[in-house]
Amino acid sequence: MVLRVVLAGGGTAGHVNPLLATAGVLEGRGHKIEVLGTEEGLESTLVPAAGLKLHTIPKVPIPRRPSKDLLTVPTRLKNATKLAGEVLSGADVLVGFGGYVSAPAYIAASRLGVPFVVQEQNARPGWANRLGARSAKSVSLTFPQTKLAARRGRTVFTGLPLRRSIVELAEQRSTSEGLKRARTSACELFGLDPDLPVLLVTGGSLGAQHINEVVASGAAAFAGRAQILHATGTGKADEISVGAANTPGVTWVIREYISNMEDALAAADLVLCRSGAGTVAELGALGLPAFYVPLPIGNGEQRRNAEGQIAAGGALLVEDKDFSVDNLRNQVLPILGDPAILKRMGEANRSTSPGDGASAVADLVEEAGESR
Repeated sequence: MVLRVVLAGGGTAGHVNPLLATAGVLEGRGHKIEVLGTEEGLESTLVPAAGLKLHTIPKVPIPRRPSKDLLTVPTRLKNATKLAGEVLSGADVLVGFGGYVSAPAYIAASRLGVPFVVQEQNARPGWANRLGARSAKSVSLTFPQTKLAARRGRTVFTGLPLRRSIVELAEQRSTSEGLKRARTSACELFGLDPDLPVLLVTGGSLGAQHINEVVASGAAAFAGRAQILHATGTGKADEISVGAANTPGVTWVIREYISNMEDALAAADLVLCRSGAGTVAELGALGLPAFYVPLPIGNGEQRRNAEGQIAAGGALLVEDKDFSVDNLRNQVLPILGDPAILKRMGEANRSTSPGDGASAVADLVEEAGESR
C-alpha cells in the first residue's frame, strides 16, 4: 500500500535532520513524501536539496512571557492551521517532529481525520508535541526517560532517526577492525596522528564561545599527550587560530565549520560538546565517549538529554558556568590517556542507544496508514 505522507517540522537541524532521515526510509519503501515547513528555517534549503516537495506556512511562536504578541497567537494559529489543512487534504499520514509548524499540523490533521505520528527528539518535550500526543496514533521517543506518551495510542522508544552517514559509521565502528580502519582514514584526512588520541571539540554550526575560550586557555596541557580537532563555529576560527599559533607543541586542527562531521567523529576518541538531542543520539549510536557542557539557556532539556548516558557511565557533564581549564586537565586528559576508560565509556554509551530510529518511525507511519 503506497501512502501519501506529510512530514512536518523544521527551524533547526535538530528537527530537519531526523525528518530527512525518516523521509529517506519512507521513500525507499515506495511512499510519496511531502514536507510542511516554514520559509525561514533550515528546511527551506535542505528539503528541496533532498529532492522533496516543501509546503510552507507562517510560523506561530508562543511567547514565553505575557506580551502584545500573545494576543495575536489565536488568529495566527487559526490561519496556519487552515493552510496546514490544505496541504494535509488527501494525505494518509502526518508525521510531526515538533517546532513551529507541527502544532497547526496536528490540529488540522485531527479535524480532517488524518492519523499522525509524533517524533520527539528531546528528553523534555516541547509544547507542540505535548499537544500532538493527546491525539496521536503513536509517539516515538528518542530517549526512554522522556515524559511524553500517546494518550490513546502507542508510545515507542525508537531512538532518533539518524543521518545515513552516521548509520554507516556506526556499522563500521561496531567491530574493532572497522573502528580502526575508519579512525585511521579520518585522521589522515585531517592531518592527525592515528597513534595519538584525538579530542573533538564542537559547539555546533554557531560554536560555543565559552567552550572555545576554555580549550584555548588549556590547550598547552595537551602537548605530547593528545590532539585537538576543533570546530569553532562560524566567525570564531581566527581568534582560536591566534591562540594555537602561540601554543607550540600541540597538534591543534582548527576549522570554522566541518561539513563532513561524520569524518570528524570517526577520528575522535572523546567528544567535548553541547548536549543537544541530535548530538547525544549520534554519540550513543556511535559508541563515542562524551564530555558534555550543556547550553546554559533554554528549559534544561540539554542536561536531561544526557542523563541516560551519564547514568550508564558513557559520559560526563559539567554546567557551562562551571566548565574550566581544571576540567580539561583533571578529567578530559586522563580519559584520553587511558584506552581502557575510553573503551568502557564507549560501550556504555552504545548500550543506551537502540541505533537508527528511522526504520522504527517508518514502521509506525505504516501502521498508522493501515489503520485508517
